[in-house]
Amino acid sequence: MREPWSVRNEFLPVGALAVGLLAGLGFTIPNARGQAKAPTISVDEIKDGMKGYGLTVFKGTEPERFDVEVVGVLRNFRPSQELILVKTPHPRLNVTKNVKGMSGSPIYFDGRLAGAYAYSWAAFQVEPVAGVTPIAPMLTEMRRPIPAGFWPLENTAPLPSKGGGGPHPKHASNASGSTTSFEGAPGTYDLETHAQQVASRINAGLDPARPIVPAATPLMLAGMSDRSIALVRKLFGPLGLEPVQAGGGGGKQDPTAPMHYVNGGGLGVQMARGDVSFMGLGTVTHVEGTRLCGFGHPMMEAGTTALPATIGRVHWIFASDQHSSKIGESARPLGTLVQDRQSAVIVEETKQAPVFPLTFDIKGADGIPKKNWNVEIAEDKFMSSGLVSSVLGSIVDASVSERRDVTWHMKSKLSVRGYGTIELEDFGVAVGGMPDAGDFAHAKIGRAVGEVLNNPWQMVHIDKIEGVLSVDYTRDLWKLRGVDLLDMVVDVGRPARVRVHLVPFAGPEVTKILEVRFPEDMAGRDVDVEIAPGYAVVPDLAAPQSLWDLLANSTRQSVQPRSLVLSYRARAIGVAYKGHVADRLPPFAVDALRPANSDVAPDAFPSYTRVITPLDRYVDGSDRVRIHVNPIVR
Repeated sequence: MREPWSVRNEFLPVGALAVGLLAGLGFTIPNARGQAKAPTISVDEIKDGMKGYGLTVFKGTEPERFDVEVVGVLRNFRPSQELILVKTPHPRLNVTKNVKGMSGSPIYFDGRLAGAYAYSWAAFQVEPVAGVTPIAPMLTEMRRPIPAGFWPLENTAPLPSKGGGGPHPKHASNASGSTTSFEGAPGTYDLETHAQQVASRINAGLDPARPIVPAATPLMLAGMSDRSIALVRKLFGPLGLEPVQAGGGGGKQDPTAPMHYVNGGGLGVQMARGDVSFMGLGTVTHVEGTRLCGFGHPMMEAGTTALPATIGRVHWIFASDQHSSKIGESARPLGTLVQDRQSAVIVEETKQAPVFPLTFDIKGADGIPKKNWNVEIAEDKFMSSGLVSSVLGSIVDASVSERRDVTWHMKSKLSVRGYGTIELEDFGVAVGGMPDAGDFAHAKIGRAVGEVLNNPWQMVHIDKIEGVLSVDYTRDLWKLRGVDLLDMVVDVGRPARVRVHLVPFAGPEVTKILEVRFPEDMAGRDVDVEIAPGYAVVPDLAAPQSLWDLLANSTRQSVQPRSLVLSYRARAIGVAYKGHVADRLPPFAVDALRPANSDVAPDAFPSYTRVITPLDRYVDGSDRVRIHVNPIVR
């Protein structure tokens, strides 16, 4: 048996006669990166007991051979796809059995490419037996063209218009029913909900008890804390990505790494790189020119996609009774993952995936080893928000993971190409240490990234994220202990006074007098007044009608954070319509606004009157009082 490229070594020096012989045999001379056309063996030619070999990287970047022997063929294992069962007798594989990260390792019989090592028994294997995806569907996917105008790989963006391009024009990615898109109204994005939606689509119809499963893609993590890895596992684990605390390359390029991908070499999908890194690791099956196929199964079955790819370096195969795994890192970033399909992932060396830089500075934590963090994040409808949140959680854990009371502020700037920059603020007072990394799944910056990349109006790129995390090791907080109603009955237009009792962590109690007045339409009524901290009060916002509206709403998620707000429900009705809010309309006005020839009508909502009292600390707690407004005597 000969390796596929041994034909190249034997015949290249021979000249025109050798070229004619190769053409007559149906082969072409391979180029420097891989076979121009793979000499393959069909499933119908494969018989029980046939012996061959595979290629994979056991250490470093150079592929090594391992023996294989056919056990049998499972017909129609997946729709229009068979599965070849093989034994892999090898000194290391006899110990490790099936290995995460070997997915894509090419398998050869009679010197011809049969397919890719791709499937394993769910767990606790006692012998090295694997499932091989036949090469035919993988080559079909490799030759699938990238759709014309596919947005993430285009260099230009549509010019934004102040009106948002008309009433609800459809976002191309959402219209195509993308596996990774968020399903929900603009302005309602939630990362954990998005993760559940993606996992549900990927796992739809799959039997959780099935014995043969794709060999999970190990997700190599570098610069991540244990608590941050728990968030990564929660978000990405259900997608078949298994977090492994190992390495991701740190953004540095190895000058000794191969210049191009090779059959059996390491293939990484680099979702984040820099001070924190995420890299899914698998194996190249077959290279043709600048394009290659690998894995032998999907990563997320996202269809046409655009994620940064990299040549992988393997440090070791970690043996486990449950499921062994390669441990490695990025050796040389190269190309883009352009297809993520049932039988294979496809990488194109000449394409460059969109990424954006995230930089964060830490202030107030003296003596920490690292105050400035720099990470590049892959731009993806689902991945980006989860990556941003996970990276922020890891930065916090690495910088200010102390069991002390702390007040923290995180100010972030999100720059969207063609739409300028918005500023967001997250904050909190934590008792006994900073919040867990998982809490940053709800950070405003992560939510804004998800909103922007899943918006239904314009396809846009994120240019950058900049932020500052400031910490103060004090409990900058008042506890709302109770309230005294000083005026239980008031006249219209006269102040009703409420005394609030605020207790600091250390020191004497503080009292403040808050006032609220009532208009004539509240006369003769008992009015319930709520006292709440400003950060807990959400202002009235109209449903966004354009990306401009969506970005503006992202900056208005609460009233003044350091304040107390007195709120009561007004008799008037609020209306949101075409991006505008009117919070004081009589009922007859709402009826007049309803169009006679359209089902697009204003959204009515209860209207509240709010009185905001600024404070110099945050407040924890809320309360309620009832005040009677005297009737007007004419």
